[in-house]
Amino acid sequence: MRAVLLLVCAAAALAAQTLEQAESLWKQHRYNEANDVFRALEKAHPKNPDIKVRWGRLLLERFNPGEATDLFREALELKKDHPGALLGLALVAADSFESRAVELAHKALEADPHLLEAQELLARLALEDNDPKRAIEEADKAMAMSPRALNAMAIRATIDWMGGQADTPWIGRILQLDPHYGEAYETAGHFFVINRRYEEGIRFYRRAIEIEPELWSARAELGLNLMRLGEEAEARRQLEQCYEAHYRNALVRNTLVLMDSYKNYVTFRNGRTILRLEKKEAEVLRPYFQEELDRALRTYDQKYKVKLDRPVQVEVYPNHPDFEVRTLGLPGLGALGVTFGYIVAMDSPSARKPGSFHWASTMWHELSHVYVLAATKHIVPRWFTEGMAVHEETAVSPEWGDRLDPDAILAIKNHKLLPVAELDRGFVRPSYPGQVVVSYFQAGKICDYINQKWGYDKLLAMMYDFANGLDTPAVIQKELGRKPEEFDKEFLASLEAETKSVVAGFDNWQKQMKQLVELYRAKKFDDVIRLGPAVRDLYPDYVESGNAYQLLADAYVEKGNKPAAVAELERYAKTGGRSPSTLKQLASLEEEAGNKKAAAAALDRLNYIYPLDPDLHRKLGDLWLDLGNVSGAIREYQVVVAGNPQDPAASHFNLARAYRAASRNGEAKDELLLALEAAPGYRPAQKMLLELSQ
Repeated sequence: MRAVLLLVCAAAALAAQTLEQAESLWKQHRYNEANDVFRALEKAHPKNPDIKVRWGRLLLERFNPGEATDLFREALELKKDHPGALLGLALVAADSFESRAVELAHKALEADPHLLEAQELLARLALEDNDPKRAIEEADKAMAMSPRALNAMAIRATIDWMGGQADTPWIGRILQLDPHYGEAYETAGHFFVINRRYEEGIRFYRRAIEIEPELWSARAELGLNLMRLGEEAEARRQLEQCYEAHYRNALVRNTLVLMDSYKNYVTFRNGRTILRLEKKEAEVLRPYFQEELDRALRTYDQKYKVKLDRPVQVEVYPNHPDFEVRTLGLPGLGALGVTFGYIVAMDSPSARKPGSFHWASTMWHELSHVYVLAATKHIVPRWFTEGMAVHEETAVSPEWGDRLDPDAILAIKNHKLLPVAELDRGFVRPSYPGQVVVSYFQAGKICDYINQKWGYDKLLAMMYDFANGLDTPAVIQKELGRKPEEFDKEFLASLEAETKSVVAGFDNWQKQMKQLVELYRAKKFDDVIRLGPAVRDLYPDYVESGNAYQLLADAYVEKGNKPAAVAELERYAKTGGRSPSTLKQLASLEEEAGNKKAAAAALDRLNYIYPLDPDLHRKLGDLWLDLGNVSGAIREYQVVVAGNPQDPAASHFNLARAYRAASRNGEAKDELLLALEAAPGYRPAQKMLLELSQ
């Protein structure tokens, strides 16, 4: 009975609590108690939108945007123009860099023209869109609403700092109103970081926690960005302080877990480079990654005319979620790699479905960023650095880089490409699905166009103009002699002419491709051969699953015309096709026809796509050895041995054969002994060991 009375009393106490009490507990950082009070209030007053909105804001602050969003939407169902609910949804969208954040903030202001937080949010969003003029206008509107619009003043201060002003009057005004307002420096840190100016961002985060030590959001960002620049010991200290203070958002938790996983990695240093690989795949990947890393640096040293002042570190993650942790809070990033100054983080081939990822192309892309950011001291528009990186991918090889994809085709067709002066917005706050990918494509095509029409030196001149503080319109005018609008018109005319047939025929291609697949499945191979070339040529860049090249090649094989199949698969490979099974089919057909050199070239392509296939290395080693490429054979056989092969005796024997061909007889004997250790009766190894001993 006593227990029942206690429960009744507790329930009555909760029911008696008020919104003011919940807010008070929240202010005291007693978050769990505040949450309990909000829950009781919402249960007692399910039709009160104000309670839902305030509870949602608590949940949003405490790392639960999903439930917060639900509460904001429930509030809008009760009151369709509730300004607090609209603002809550705007904040959620802003955290995810969604374009609708701007629309929602405007709606909140329409519902309540005096809602200061919504007006300050508009200033922040404008600056994230790289529009400082509009950001100033929005910030000034906020300050007209209230003389204590500290966040608006922080935006003004940030604009001054990003423009190169060491001193700004705005920070003085902020600290006079609130000497412990670390959020002002935290705001600056945020903008420097999303503009890839990490070292400056770190300095602002440090200043934020100097004046407000319990500003855990700033301390967490400081830790994350220290980690991004390789300062892992201090990064861990900062993040652990956050964790111990119960500030445990995804950033803090996941980054600490990632740092713990580094015990499973091995690091290779050679003076200019630092390569971090997961232990289980390090010996297989290292030869290819190190060689490509060295080749890229030699090439870029010459192209960019930049001398790097420290080693470049490349981190390769076999678990894609670990790579995602590395990119938390950064807008507009490709899903494969990211560059933090001199540190590159990227997916391993094992993190992706084989054939969906060209790791070497990604590495060259990211290393371009290293040089451009170093040359400009990180003062460069996103469109330019991404455009240069995309341009460099296909400059290495026409087979590399991304093809013209359906998103880009539709963007061209529907006139959705952005003006060059506004292209950064497509990376930061996309307004339609696929716009980030389209923006990468457009930026790369712009750099291709400038290179073709004015030459590569003009791209370098533009790079240094950006470093000197000129914006995109000024640089276009200075280097290309055109207003941005004139450049846009010329570029779009060139791009539309280049893609005209594909864009115009895209709808027809979709219909005919469907028909071709149906014919293939019905085994009507004569019809596939008759119709396939025309379908292929409507959209030759399409090399994804179910492409016309593969269907035609299979149809030719079925009809006994293997030379035609080889020709079709060669077209596929040179267009940039990456399917391991398709490239291995090409190699097999070439070898069957006696074209060992072409077969080896087909398999060697796979080393840049999916080098974790032991059968690939064994076959390629055999081909290289037959062709007299002894160093290539040694490398391939070494990788087979390093990958814990199913037949260790044969694998060590093959490596011994390659060493013997290179007159490295001592190493050949060592491998033969290892082969006999695995299989004491292995006759080929016994015979070769006897020959070498004699």
